[in-house]
Parts: sequence; C-alpha cells; structure tokens
Amino acid sequence: MTVSGADTAKRGRGRRLILWRHGQTSWNVERRFQGSTDVELTETGVGQARRSARLLASLKPDAIIASDLKRAAATAAELAALTGLEVALDEALRETYAGVWQGLTHQEIIARHGEEYAAWKRGEPVRRGGGELETEVAERAAPVVLRHAEKLPEDGTLVVVSHGGTIRTTIGRLLGLESRHWESLGGLSNCCWSVIGEGVRGWRLLEHNAGTLPEPVLGDDD
Repeated sequence: MTVSGADTAKRGRGRRLILWRHGQTSWNVERRFQGSTDVELTETGVGQARRSARLLASLKPDAIIASDLKRAAATAAELAALTGLEVALDEALRETYAGVWQGLTHQEIIARHGEEYAAWKRGEPVRRGGGELETEVAERAAPVVLRHAEKLPEDGTLVVVSHGGTIRTTIGRLLGLESRHWESLGGLSNCCWSVIGEGVRGWRLLEHNAGTLPEPVLGDDD
C-alpha cells in the first residue's frame, strides 16, 4: 500500500501499526518452540502484558486485532480493558506452524534437525518441521493487518497482538523486503513491540523491539 505526498500531507502523521508480541509463557522460559501450540501466559507474562498495556493505552489506539491463541488473546485483553476497545481475534495472525519442531527445545532442534535449522538461518525457504514457509505466514497475516488498517481514521493507530515470527514476516512483507532479509529484523522480546508508520513511499519502520514510549526523532531523518 502506497500513498502520494499530497495524501500524506493531508493526513499529517499518517496511519500507524503497532505490532505487539505476547507476554512470557512457560515454553519461552524453557526455550521450547511453540509455533501454533496453544500455550498460556505465565504469571510473569500477565504482569508484562499489564505493564505494556498501560504504555500502549496512552497512544490512544483506534482498534485492536490479535491472534486467537491464548497467549496473544490474553495479552490483547489487557489493553482492551484499559481502552474499552473490542479485540478482533483472527487465526491468520497465529504463529508459524512448525510441525515436528513444536514442543522441542532449541538444543533438541539443532541436534535432530541441524541441517534444516542451518538452512533456515541462511535465509533459505525451509518448511521447518514440515510446517509453513515464512512467506506463507506473511501471505496469511499481512492482508489481515492491511484490511484492518484501511478502516482506520487518516491518522489512526492499529494494535496487532501476535507472535515473534509472524510479526517479523509481516513487517518484512509490508516494508517490501525480500524474504531472505526478514531475519535481519531480529526478534522481539516478550511484550515488546514494533511500530510501522505510513510515509510518502509506503510503510516505514519507526521502532523495533521497543518496550518504552517513543522519543521524537530529531535530525535529518525526521
């Protein structure tokens, strides 16, 4: 989605997407690959979601959408409670399905599927554990985000509560990056977020793996 310079000037800030990762789960602590497995938040994860929700509520979002997996839905519910907004749950925002990798620890994946893991890290298209390609995740998630973004006011904010892999691939797709470069975006910590803003030449990454409210950009890049 691109907009003209005139359109952006009319809008001022333009629309903004906040892609927020869910809080901590027990499998996160154990470094166990979750994928589409429906794992709940830990007590720590609930606390993370409540803290982050207080910050994000101050940005006055216009809409919230979320993965229907428990860890994302529960995280989104904390923001909904503060803003009064309803959460639109969508299975298209779920984490990557990773077949037999799901439930394995990081070390177990390397030990049992080392070549597959190395190929994925090199940026090759790999069906991890016989599951989805990263491009397939982007193809299901990015259109949902764009569809809800189109409903926003001209300078509105959409919060997307999802999962680390799905957020990274969605950002890569929206920014127009080649899929082999998506890994260069890096991961998101639990309950941290990335922000994409609407600019003259399309979507632009404004923040990544943030856990505090943004400071204004002062300089030639503003």
